[in-house]
Amino acid sequence: MPTQTTDSSSHIIMQARNVTLSLGSGEAKVAILKGVDLTVSKGETVALLGPSGSGKSSLMAVLAGLERASGGEIIIDGVDFGQSDEDALARARRGRIGIILQAFHLLPTMTALENVAVPMELAGLDDPFGRARAELERVGLAARTGHYPVQLSGGEQQRVAIARALAPQPMLLFADEPTGNLDATTGTQIMDLLFARQKDSGATLFVITHDAALAARCARVIDMRDGQIISDTGQSSR
Repeated sequence: MPTQTTDSSSHIIMQARNVTLSLGSGEAKVAILKGVDLTVSKGETVALLGPSGSGKSSLMAVLAGLERASGGEIIIDGVDFGQSDEDALARARRGRIGIILQAFHLLPTMTALENVAVPMELAGLDDPFGRARAELERVGLAARTGHYPVQLSGGEQQRVAIARALAPQPMLLFADEPTGNLDATTGTQIMDLLFARQKDSGATLFVITHDAALAARCARVIDMRDGQIISDTGQSSR
C-alpha cells in the first residue's frame, strides 16, 4: 500500500522536496533534475515553461509517478510516491492523476468511446461506458463516439485524450505539450476546452510547455532551465 502522510496542509495537492533524477552511471551519468522544490495547491492552474531539454517532461514523469526519482520526496494528495512500489504507484494514480500527452496515444483498434471507457473498466470504476459517453459529449464528440482514431482529426483525437484523462474525475491533471501536434487554431480551441473542463471539474491543471503565450493563460508560471526551477510567479505566496 502507498504510504499516507500526516501533512495537515489539506489545500496542498502536490509537494516536491529536493527532487533529483539522474540517468546512466559512472562517467556516463547525467543529472536531469537537480534538486527541485515545488508546492502546488488544489485547483491551481500551473504552467511549467522552458526550452526543450530543460527537464520539464522528466519532472512531470516523476511527479505523476511514471518514473521514479533518484532522490528527494514527492507527496501527491498525501501519498508518498517515493516510498511506493510500482503496483502501489499504479493504484495511487487511479482517481488522482490524469495525463494528456502531445501524441494522443489512442489505441487504433478501439473506438473513441472504448478508448475512454476501457481504462476505467480495467481500473474497476463504476459505469465506465456511461461515464465515457458523458465526457465525450462534454468535449463536443457526442456524434463521434463510434469512430476510430484514424477517422478523427488531430483535434478530435486530442479531445478524446482529454475525455479519457478527465472521465475518472482526477484531482490532478498533467498536460505535456498538449497542442504540440496541432495547428495554431486547433491548438487554441483545445486549450480553451481544457481550461473550461478544468474549471468545471475543479481539478488542478499542470501544463508543460515551451510556449510562453500558452503558459501565460495559467494563473501561475514556473520557468525551468537545466533541470532547475529558476523562477516561479507563485513562489512568494507559498
